[in-house]
Amino acid sequence: MDEATHELVRRFFLHASSLNIAGVMEIVPSFRSCIMHFDRERVCFEDLSELLKGMEDEWAKMPLPDVQRIEIPVRYGGDYGPDMDFVCSYSGLSPEEVVEIHCGTAYHVYAVGPVPGFPCLGPVDKRIYVPRQETPVLKVPQGSVGIAQLQTGIYPFESPAGWRVIGRTMVRLFDHLKPPFSLFKFGDMVRFVRA
Repeated sequence: MDEATHELVRRFFLHASSLNIAGVMEIVPSFRSCIMHFDRERVCFEDLSELLKGMEDEWAKMPLPDVQRIEIPVRYGGDYGPDMDFVCSYSGLSPEEVVEIHCGTAYHVYAVGPVPGFPCLGPVDKRIYVPRQETPVLKVPQGSVGIAQLQTGIYPFESPAGWRVIGRTMVRLFDHLKPPFSLFKFGDMVRFVRA
């Protein structure tokens, strides 16, 4: 996770998305790259690659729009954050210190996925770095806030989880009936606040 790389990916994504290239069905941005899904019947890989290479000067200098800033209220610890004790034990910090550190950073949305609406946020302060679960939990409640290594994220649905759950938000992250469906988009900034 690197801010300079993130900005380059944002520039490329925004520029390429604005071109409406024939045959390109979707562009998915992530930490260090974008995946382009395209129809091989309408555009070939070689032509698409050449087109994009020829535009590097354009997208590399493209001004970035202001980011959306989102505050997410979180209830930490206890039944809301069953892994808080592990995080405290691993880090040597008190629950209060973990919460203060987690809330003390504005996080970049580096990717949305692997499930719809799940924001991959970072970087997390190294003082609260924890490894992923050795064995994923089969079900965590919707809105669970987890940390793993240098990332934090929010589970938009009840689902399996491999991250350490330290809290929960009641904010709805994804609604398949209301465009744009996901509360978060690539490039947003997120700050957690104690609920």
